[in-house]
Amino acid sequence: MQKTKIAPSLLAADFGNLQRDVELVNNSDADWHHIDVMDGVFVPNISYGMPVVKAIQKHATKPLDVHLMIVDPDRYIKEFANLGATYLTVHYEACTHLHRTLQAIKVAGMKAGVALNPHTPVQLLENIIQDIDLVCVMSVNPGFGGQSFIANTFDKVRALKALITARGSKALIEIDGGVSTANAKELVAAGADVLVAGSFVFKSTDPIATIKSLKA
Repeated sequence: MQKTKIAPSLLAADFGNLQRDVELVNNSDADWHHIDVMDGVFVPNISYGMPVVKAIQKHATKPLDVHLMIVDPDRYIKEFANLGATYLTVHYEACTHLHRTLQAIKVAGMKAGVALNPHTPVQLLENIIQDIDLVCVMSVNPGFGGQSFIANTFDKVRALKALITARGSKALIEIDGGVSTANAKELVAAGADVLVAGSFVFKSTDPIATIKSLKA
């Protein structure tokens, strides 16, 4: 039984002290750095672009888990590979030719992830689940940190786990949005492999201890 991976979302970090917060994650029990790239088109918010990801990569000693909340992600696949992303996740809703996009991510040397918005059913992945390395289930509406967890996520994770098992896929299930110690245990029981936590980690009084408690 593999241990649950924790991926603190740097969207909630202090951008004035980004190196400090990246090093905090390096020195914690966390497994990945979760990086949300938003374009102001696919989602209402704009987060950060390539120069900031490059700055994060310079200090990060753990894998970069890059989540693209952007339209036409195909344009930037090679750039994120060059920036050292381990996982590159695109939104199902933003990809007209999802299979082609996933193949391009893999050809570029990264693991390929697909994110699903809260309203998108997991069944839409049944013909491609065997080509996916990571499914990111959005448990809030994408675009902003600090939102409330959507309770329907538990059923969605169970359905996704069943699909992955039935198809013999190796895809990891990642939960992004509103994750805390209040729902972490139930999410893992439902089938989650990776928990993304932003505000819950970085707004806590002791982020290192908070990451440790999530990992437990």
